[in-house]
Amino acid sequence: MIYNNLKKQDSAVYKAMQGELKRQQEGMELIASENYVSEAVLEALGSVFTNKYSEGYPSHRYYGGQEFTDIAETLAIDRAKKLFGAEHVNVQPHSGAPANMIAYSAVLKPGDTVLGMDLSHGGHLTHGHPVTLSAQIYNFIRYKTDKSGKIDYKELEKMAVKHKPKLILAGFSAYTRQLDYKKFQAIAKKVGAISMFDIAHIAGLIAGKALLNPVPYFDIVTTTTHKTLRGPRGGMIMCKKEFAKAIDKSAFPGFQGGPHMNNVAAKAVAFGEALKPSFKTYAKQILKNAKVLETELKKHGFKLMFGGTDNHMVLVDIFGSKGVTGKEAEEALDKIGITLNKNMIPDDPRSPFDPSGVRIGVPAITTRGMKEKEIRIISKWIKDAIENHKDEKFLKKLHQEVIKLCKRFPIYKNIK
Repeated sequence: MIYNNLKKQDSAVYKAMQGELKRQQEGMELIASENYVSEAVLEALGSVFTNKYSEGYPSHRYYGGQEFTDIAETLAIDRAKKLFGAEHVNVQPHSGAPANMIAYSAVLKPGDTVLGMDLSHGGHLTHGHPVTLSAQIYNFIRYKTDKSGKIDYKELEKMAVKHKPKLILAGFSAYTRQLDYKKFQAIAKKVGAISMFDIAHIAGLIAGKALLNPVPYFDIVTTTTHKTLRGPRGGMIMCKKEFAKAIDKSAFPGFQGGPHMNNVAAKAVAFGEALKPSFKTYAKQILKNAKVLETELKKHGFKLMFGGTDNHMVLVDIFGSKGVTGKEAEEALDKIGITLNKNMIPDDPRSPFDPSGVRIGVPAITTRGMKEKEIRIISKWIKDAIENHKDEKFLKKLHQEVIKLCKRFPIYKNIK
């Protein structure tokens, strides 16, 4: 992909794009929610599908000229069904937060109670944090992890019996352990609640058969299509057939207007990639890399939340381990070309803007082809940068080592 037209027409945007390309090529992405899409996905995103309005669904549109948009959306739906064994799929949500709001509004009325995971214990902002719109509409009760860092399902059941939620919500943004799907299902059934799982972070691991598929166990499953699934930035909802009409109506016309057809086409491309055998190899390598990261960080004296990881990321108590705040760690690592994010730890006494922890994920560097050997090197760099976070000269030297390694694992070879 050569951006000659952009270069001629808008040099300012072109310059920013080239800067971002250089940053990605020479830097290391360890933000757990980020990844690198293929050049084919990028081409679909920049395609003529951008020009088309397509309110409604395949064969039931409100505008004419839908022959090829119907093909693209149907491909995305059919491929998603095959990947996850879903009874019904809606690929129109613009992202993960809208997907969750669409799901809520499909099955809940204002004031209904939802049992969701607390943000500081690994949950997600859209799972009922007080600052969100969903928390102003619905009554969210938030459950936490216990002292061992695991979800206490007996306590969760007690909370469900006490509060009688209409919806029980599983899912997370910084929790690193495998959930017990059957226990969630049993608790929801006991209190007559709808069960929902937001798999945004682990969708690719599920699609790649590296983690157990929760779709058969839950009534509704939402996800982003980026992150481990390695598709365009977007959302998706899967559900049992009994919820299909409500979900579709909630998405359009309830919550969104016309779908972004370029994005839907890119989802179809990404789902096609995820159906290939190579994607299973990729998903399994993510788990291997994450385990090495866990082992190495522990060896370097870092305290890991929840005791370790069963998925693609770790949550580290930086302040408790090294006396360095999450913000200081993030800034130091930025200086050496390693990007991650500061993050709250369970019941963090510090501010969200300068918390105790950082979240570290391996999907993006696994996409680049990095394996166990590279993870050991990266773990040492993380330790060195944090322990020497005030030594600018040292950080500059370390940055050159990061660039050197990144150049051995290029992301895009045909983009200029």
